[in-house]
This record gives sequence, C-alpha cells and structure tokens, in this order.
Amino acid sequence: MTAAVVYIDQTGREVKLSFPPRRIVSLVPSQTELLFDLGLANEVVAVTKFCIHPANNKPRIGGTKRLHIDEIKALQPDLIIANKEENDREQVERLMQDFPVWVTDVHDLASALEMIMQVSTITNRVEKGVQLCAEIRNAFGELALLNQNRRSRLKVAYFIWKDPWMVAGGDTFISAMLEQCGWENVYKDRSRYPEISLEELMATDCQLVLLSSEPFPFKATHFSFFRHLPVQLADGEMFSWYGSRILRAAAYFRENFYQNQDFF
Repeated sequence: MTAAVVYIDQTGREVKLSFPPRRIVSLVPSQTELLFDLGLANEVVAVTKFCIHPANNKPRIGGTKRLHIDEIKALQPDLIIANKEENDREQVERLMQDFPVWVTDVHDLASALEMIMQVSTITNRVEKGVQLCAEIRNAFGELALLNQNRRSRLKVAYFIWKDPWMVAGGDTFISAMLEQCGWENVYKDRSRYPEISLEELMATDCQLVLLSSEPFPFKATHFSFFRHLPVQLADGEMFSWYGSRILRAAAYFRENFYQNQDFF
C-alpha cells in the first residue's frame, strides 16, 4: 500500500506523490537513464523517443518538446519526471493538472547531484543514489587534482549547431562541464545557446574548438571551417546529459582530453 508524501522539486514546487511510485513516465533522456541505473526498469512505463540509453522497449510518448499528452494520460502514471529546460512548459503544465509532475532544474554539477538524490529519494532508491553521488564526487575530485597541474586554463568554444552556428553559453550545463575539465568557455558571458559567426569566433582568444555529436552531428569534415584553430570532436552526451551518465563523463574527459599534453 502506498502513502501520500509531499516533496519539493528543483523549481520549488510542492509535489504530492504516492510513495513509492509504481508507474513512472520519464520525459528526459538523461533522467530516463538515471531511473534505469537506480533499478527502476519495471516502474518506468513510458519514455520519449530520444530516451535511447539504456536500450529499451518502453512505449514512446513523443519527443521532449512534442509530447503525446493523451497517450501519457492513458498510462495513468503516479509520477512524471520532467525538466525545466528540455520540456515544453505548456505541455508540462497540462500534465500537472492531472498527475504529479516532478520538475528538475540542472545547470551545474552541484544541481545535478542534488537532482540525483532527489529522484532517488522520491523513488525509494536512496541507498543507490547515495552510492552513485559518492562515486561521481570522487571521479570529479580526481579531475580537479589533475587540473591543478595544468599550466593555464585552455579557452574553448563548444559548438552545438551549424546553419546557424550556435555555441554553449555560460549558463548551461555544458559550460559547467567545460569548467570541470579545467577549461574556460570563451562564451561564458553569453546566455543559453547564442548564434555566432565564425568571424566573431576568430576575434576571440579561443584555443580549441569542440564540435558536439548532438544535437547537430558534427564530423571531422567540419574541421576545415575553423581554419588554423585546433578542433576536436566531442561526445555530446558526456557534456550535456546530467543524470548517471556524468559518472561516465568523468572517465571520458580523462581518456580523451588529459592524454594530449598540448591541451595542458
């Protein structure tokens, strides 16, 4: 038998849940992966078409921005997990009228860890959440130690789109991950994902261009656009997924960006 419990989500909203939840709909890929890693595969009843990790055959209820509201309602979830940035506000508010919706708001490593603990708490997986957060803290603590040996902070630009060219600004989770790598985002003073020109980029003190694998699938064939600047492909999931994947991200950063001494 479940009991009703009131929790506060990351937007400051009170959410009344049947605890523990038995029918969970996840509207965010990185948080879907977290739910599976917390051992909630049976409780997850539907996900978005972008929820590709881990491989699963759960019903798809649309994309993160274009949800199939009627299909979600038919599932009668007792918990829906959404995100302030990734989901459409109007659609989420429609779901709030009928179901408990837990909204996360992640913008750096600290808020990601807070999200993991909150989700593990409301799903009755506290022990696993504590263990996961401890492993993440240790992994990023090791990165911090490596950063102490760097001669200077490399200045980087992280591209997410082409036509128009778009980069990650300073108030994004991506930028926070760049900081964790010991780098400085040359667009840290810009908000969200600004459009820029390559001429503007060349006028900055950028020392390395990162081309993300998502949402635009950059390839090595795009390197030539950046003339004499060093360019490297980046796994977008490692820089932008803020659930349990950030534990894998720490290892990815070490393996891909700490072996080349030119980046120190």
